[in-house]
Amino acid sequence: MTTYEDKRAALAASIAAQGAPAFGLDKSTSNLFRDRAPRRAPRIDLSHFNRVISVGDGVVEVEGMTRFVDLADATLAQGAMPAVVPQLKSITIGGAVAGVGIEATSFRHGLVHETIAAMDVLTGDGRTLTCTPDNAQRDLFFGMPNSYGTLGYTLRVTAKTIPVKRYVEVKHRRFSDAAPFFAAIGESLHDASVDFLDGVVFDRGLLVLSRARFVDEAPYASDYTYEKIYYRSLRERAEDYLAVRDYLWRWDTDWFWCSKNIGAQNPIVRKLFGRDRLNSIFYQKVMRWNTRWKLGAVVERMRGVDAESVIQDVDIPLDRAAEFLAFLLDEVGVLPIWVCPIRAPDPSVSYPLYPLAPGTPYVNFGFWDRVTRREKRPTGYLNRKIEARVRDMGGLKSLYSDSYFTEDAFWSIYNRPAYEALKRKYDPGNVLPDLYQKVVLRH
Repeated sequence: MTTYEDKRAALAASIAAQGAPAFGLDKSTSNLFRDRAPRRAPRIDLSHFNRVISVGDGVVEVEGMTRFVDLADATLAQGAMPAVVPQLKSITIGGAVAGVGIEATSFRHGLVHETIAAMDVLTGDGRTLTCTPDNAQRDLFFGMPNSYGTLGYTLRVTAKTIPVKRYVEVKHRRFSDAAPFFAAIGESLHDASVDFLDGVVFDRGLLVLSRARFVDEAPYASDYTYEKIYYRSLRERAEDYLAVRDYLWRWDTDWFWCSKNIGAQNPIVRKLFGRDRLNSIFYQKVMRWNTRWKLGAVVERMRGVDAESVIQDVDIPLDRAAEFLAFLLDEVGVLPIWVCPIRAPDPSVSYPLYPLAPGTPYVNFGFWDRVTRREKRPTGYLNRKIEARVRDMGGLKSLYSDSYFTEDAFWSIYNRPAYEALKRKYDPGNVLPDLYQKVVLRH
């Protein structure tokens, strides 16, 4: 088996043979939801950097292109899990560092990048640098989150793990009003008995908060990997038990609830797909196929509707969360909405390209659908409204999907001086794209 050091040496030799670095990442999968014109830039294949190197006492060392499903399996075999495991099996740890990764442990451990102790980064100028919070490359360590491959690519990561038990006990509490729902989230942030915390807004009068904890024994273990659908259980049950692995991927089977868009929640279609295709990896392939052939757009034209993809995750200060939810319900209308609280484990640490206010608890709102109307609207009508409201409320938007910011507005949020300093130092030849160019522009 080729070791990480062998791979790194071969990569360095390949880049040196080019004469000058010139590359873009060549990968067969992506969790980005934004369409861009294809580019003919030289590519570099890092897909073989996809193995777990070691699982130790409280940490895991892993190559950057490793999917979280493989990473979690390796740590679970040793009685542990990554401190934050994003909801979809197909997400890679390098992608979660360069983007923004979140899950129901984020109220205690923060975002994925806040669980990282060290990383090796292939920079735009062809170097591979080891970055830690206190070495000479500390600026790149803190600057990689939310850089989306415009400063370099993560080849190796050392990440925090936490011990697990065999099962997870989940208790669902229903609310009929937003104010007590968000108050309960605030109270739960400091409850040491809670290991996982998230929720779902089904409509204005039904909000469900799910508090979960590790347990050694369970009276049963529910299976949401095939016929049963997890998000529906939140409306049907007050208490539930899942095996730890099934809990980690409870949202993956149905892409939260978005599998409905390809008919996968129909019992007959579900059986035709089979258990092995009910996951984000398969849905991602269907999505890419539809993007290429635009079958969905054809159907919408035949129906005579104007459609807009509203696929967003935004982080709003907890004290303004009820206000933002009212805006979503009144002016956007996408339901259900996933809700996941975030609290930085160390409020003294900041990440310049994703500048959440230190010490402030946030709530992530995830909402993903196509909104249709009979009347024609300007391109990005709803997404622009969302971006403006998030900015007005002191929130931040993840950049994995379509964005419509003007350049000035974008850089007023995402720290242009810090980004340009990193770009000059680690990609002086502008081999990699500019962040605004990559996440907002479409060419």
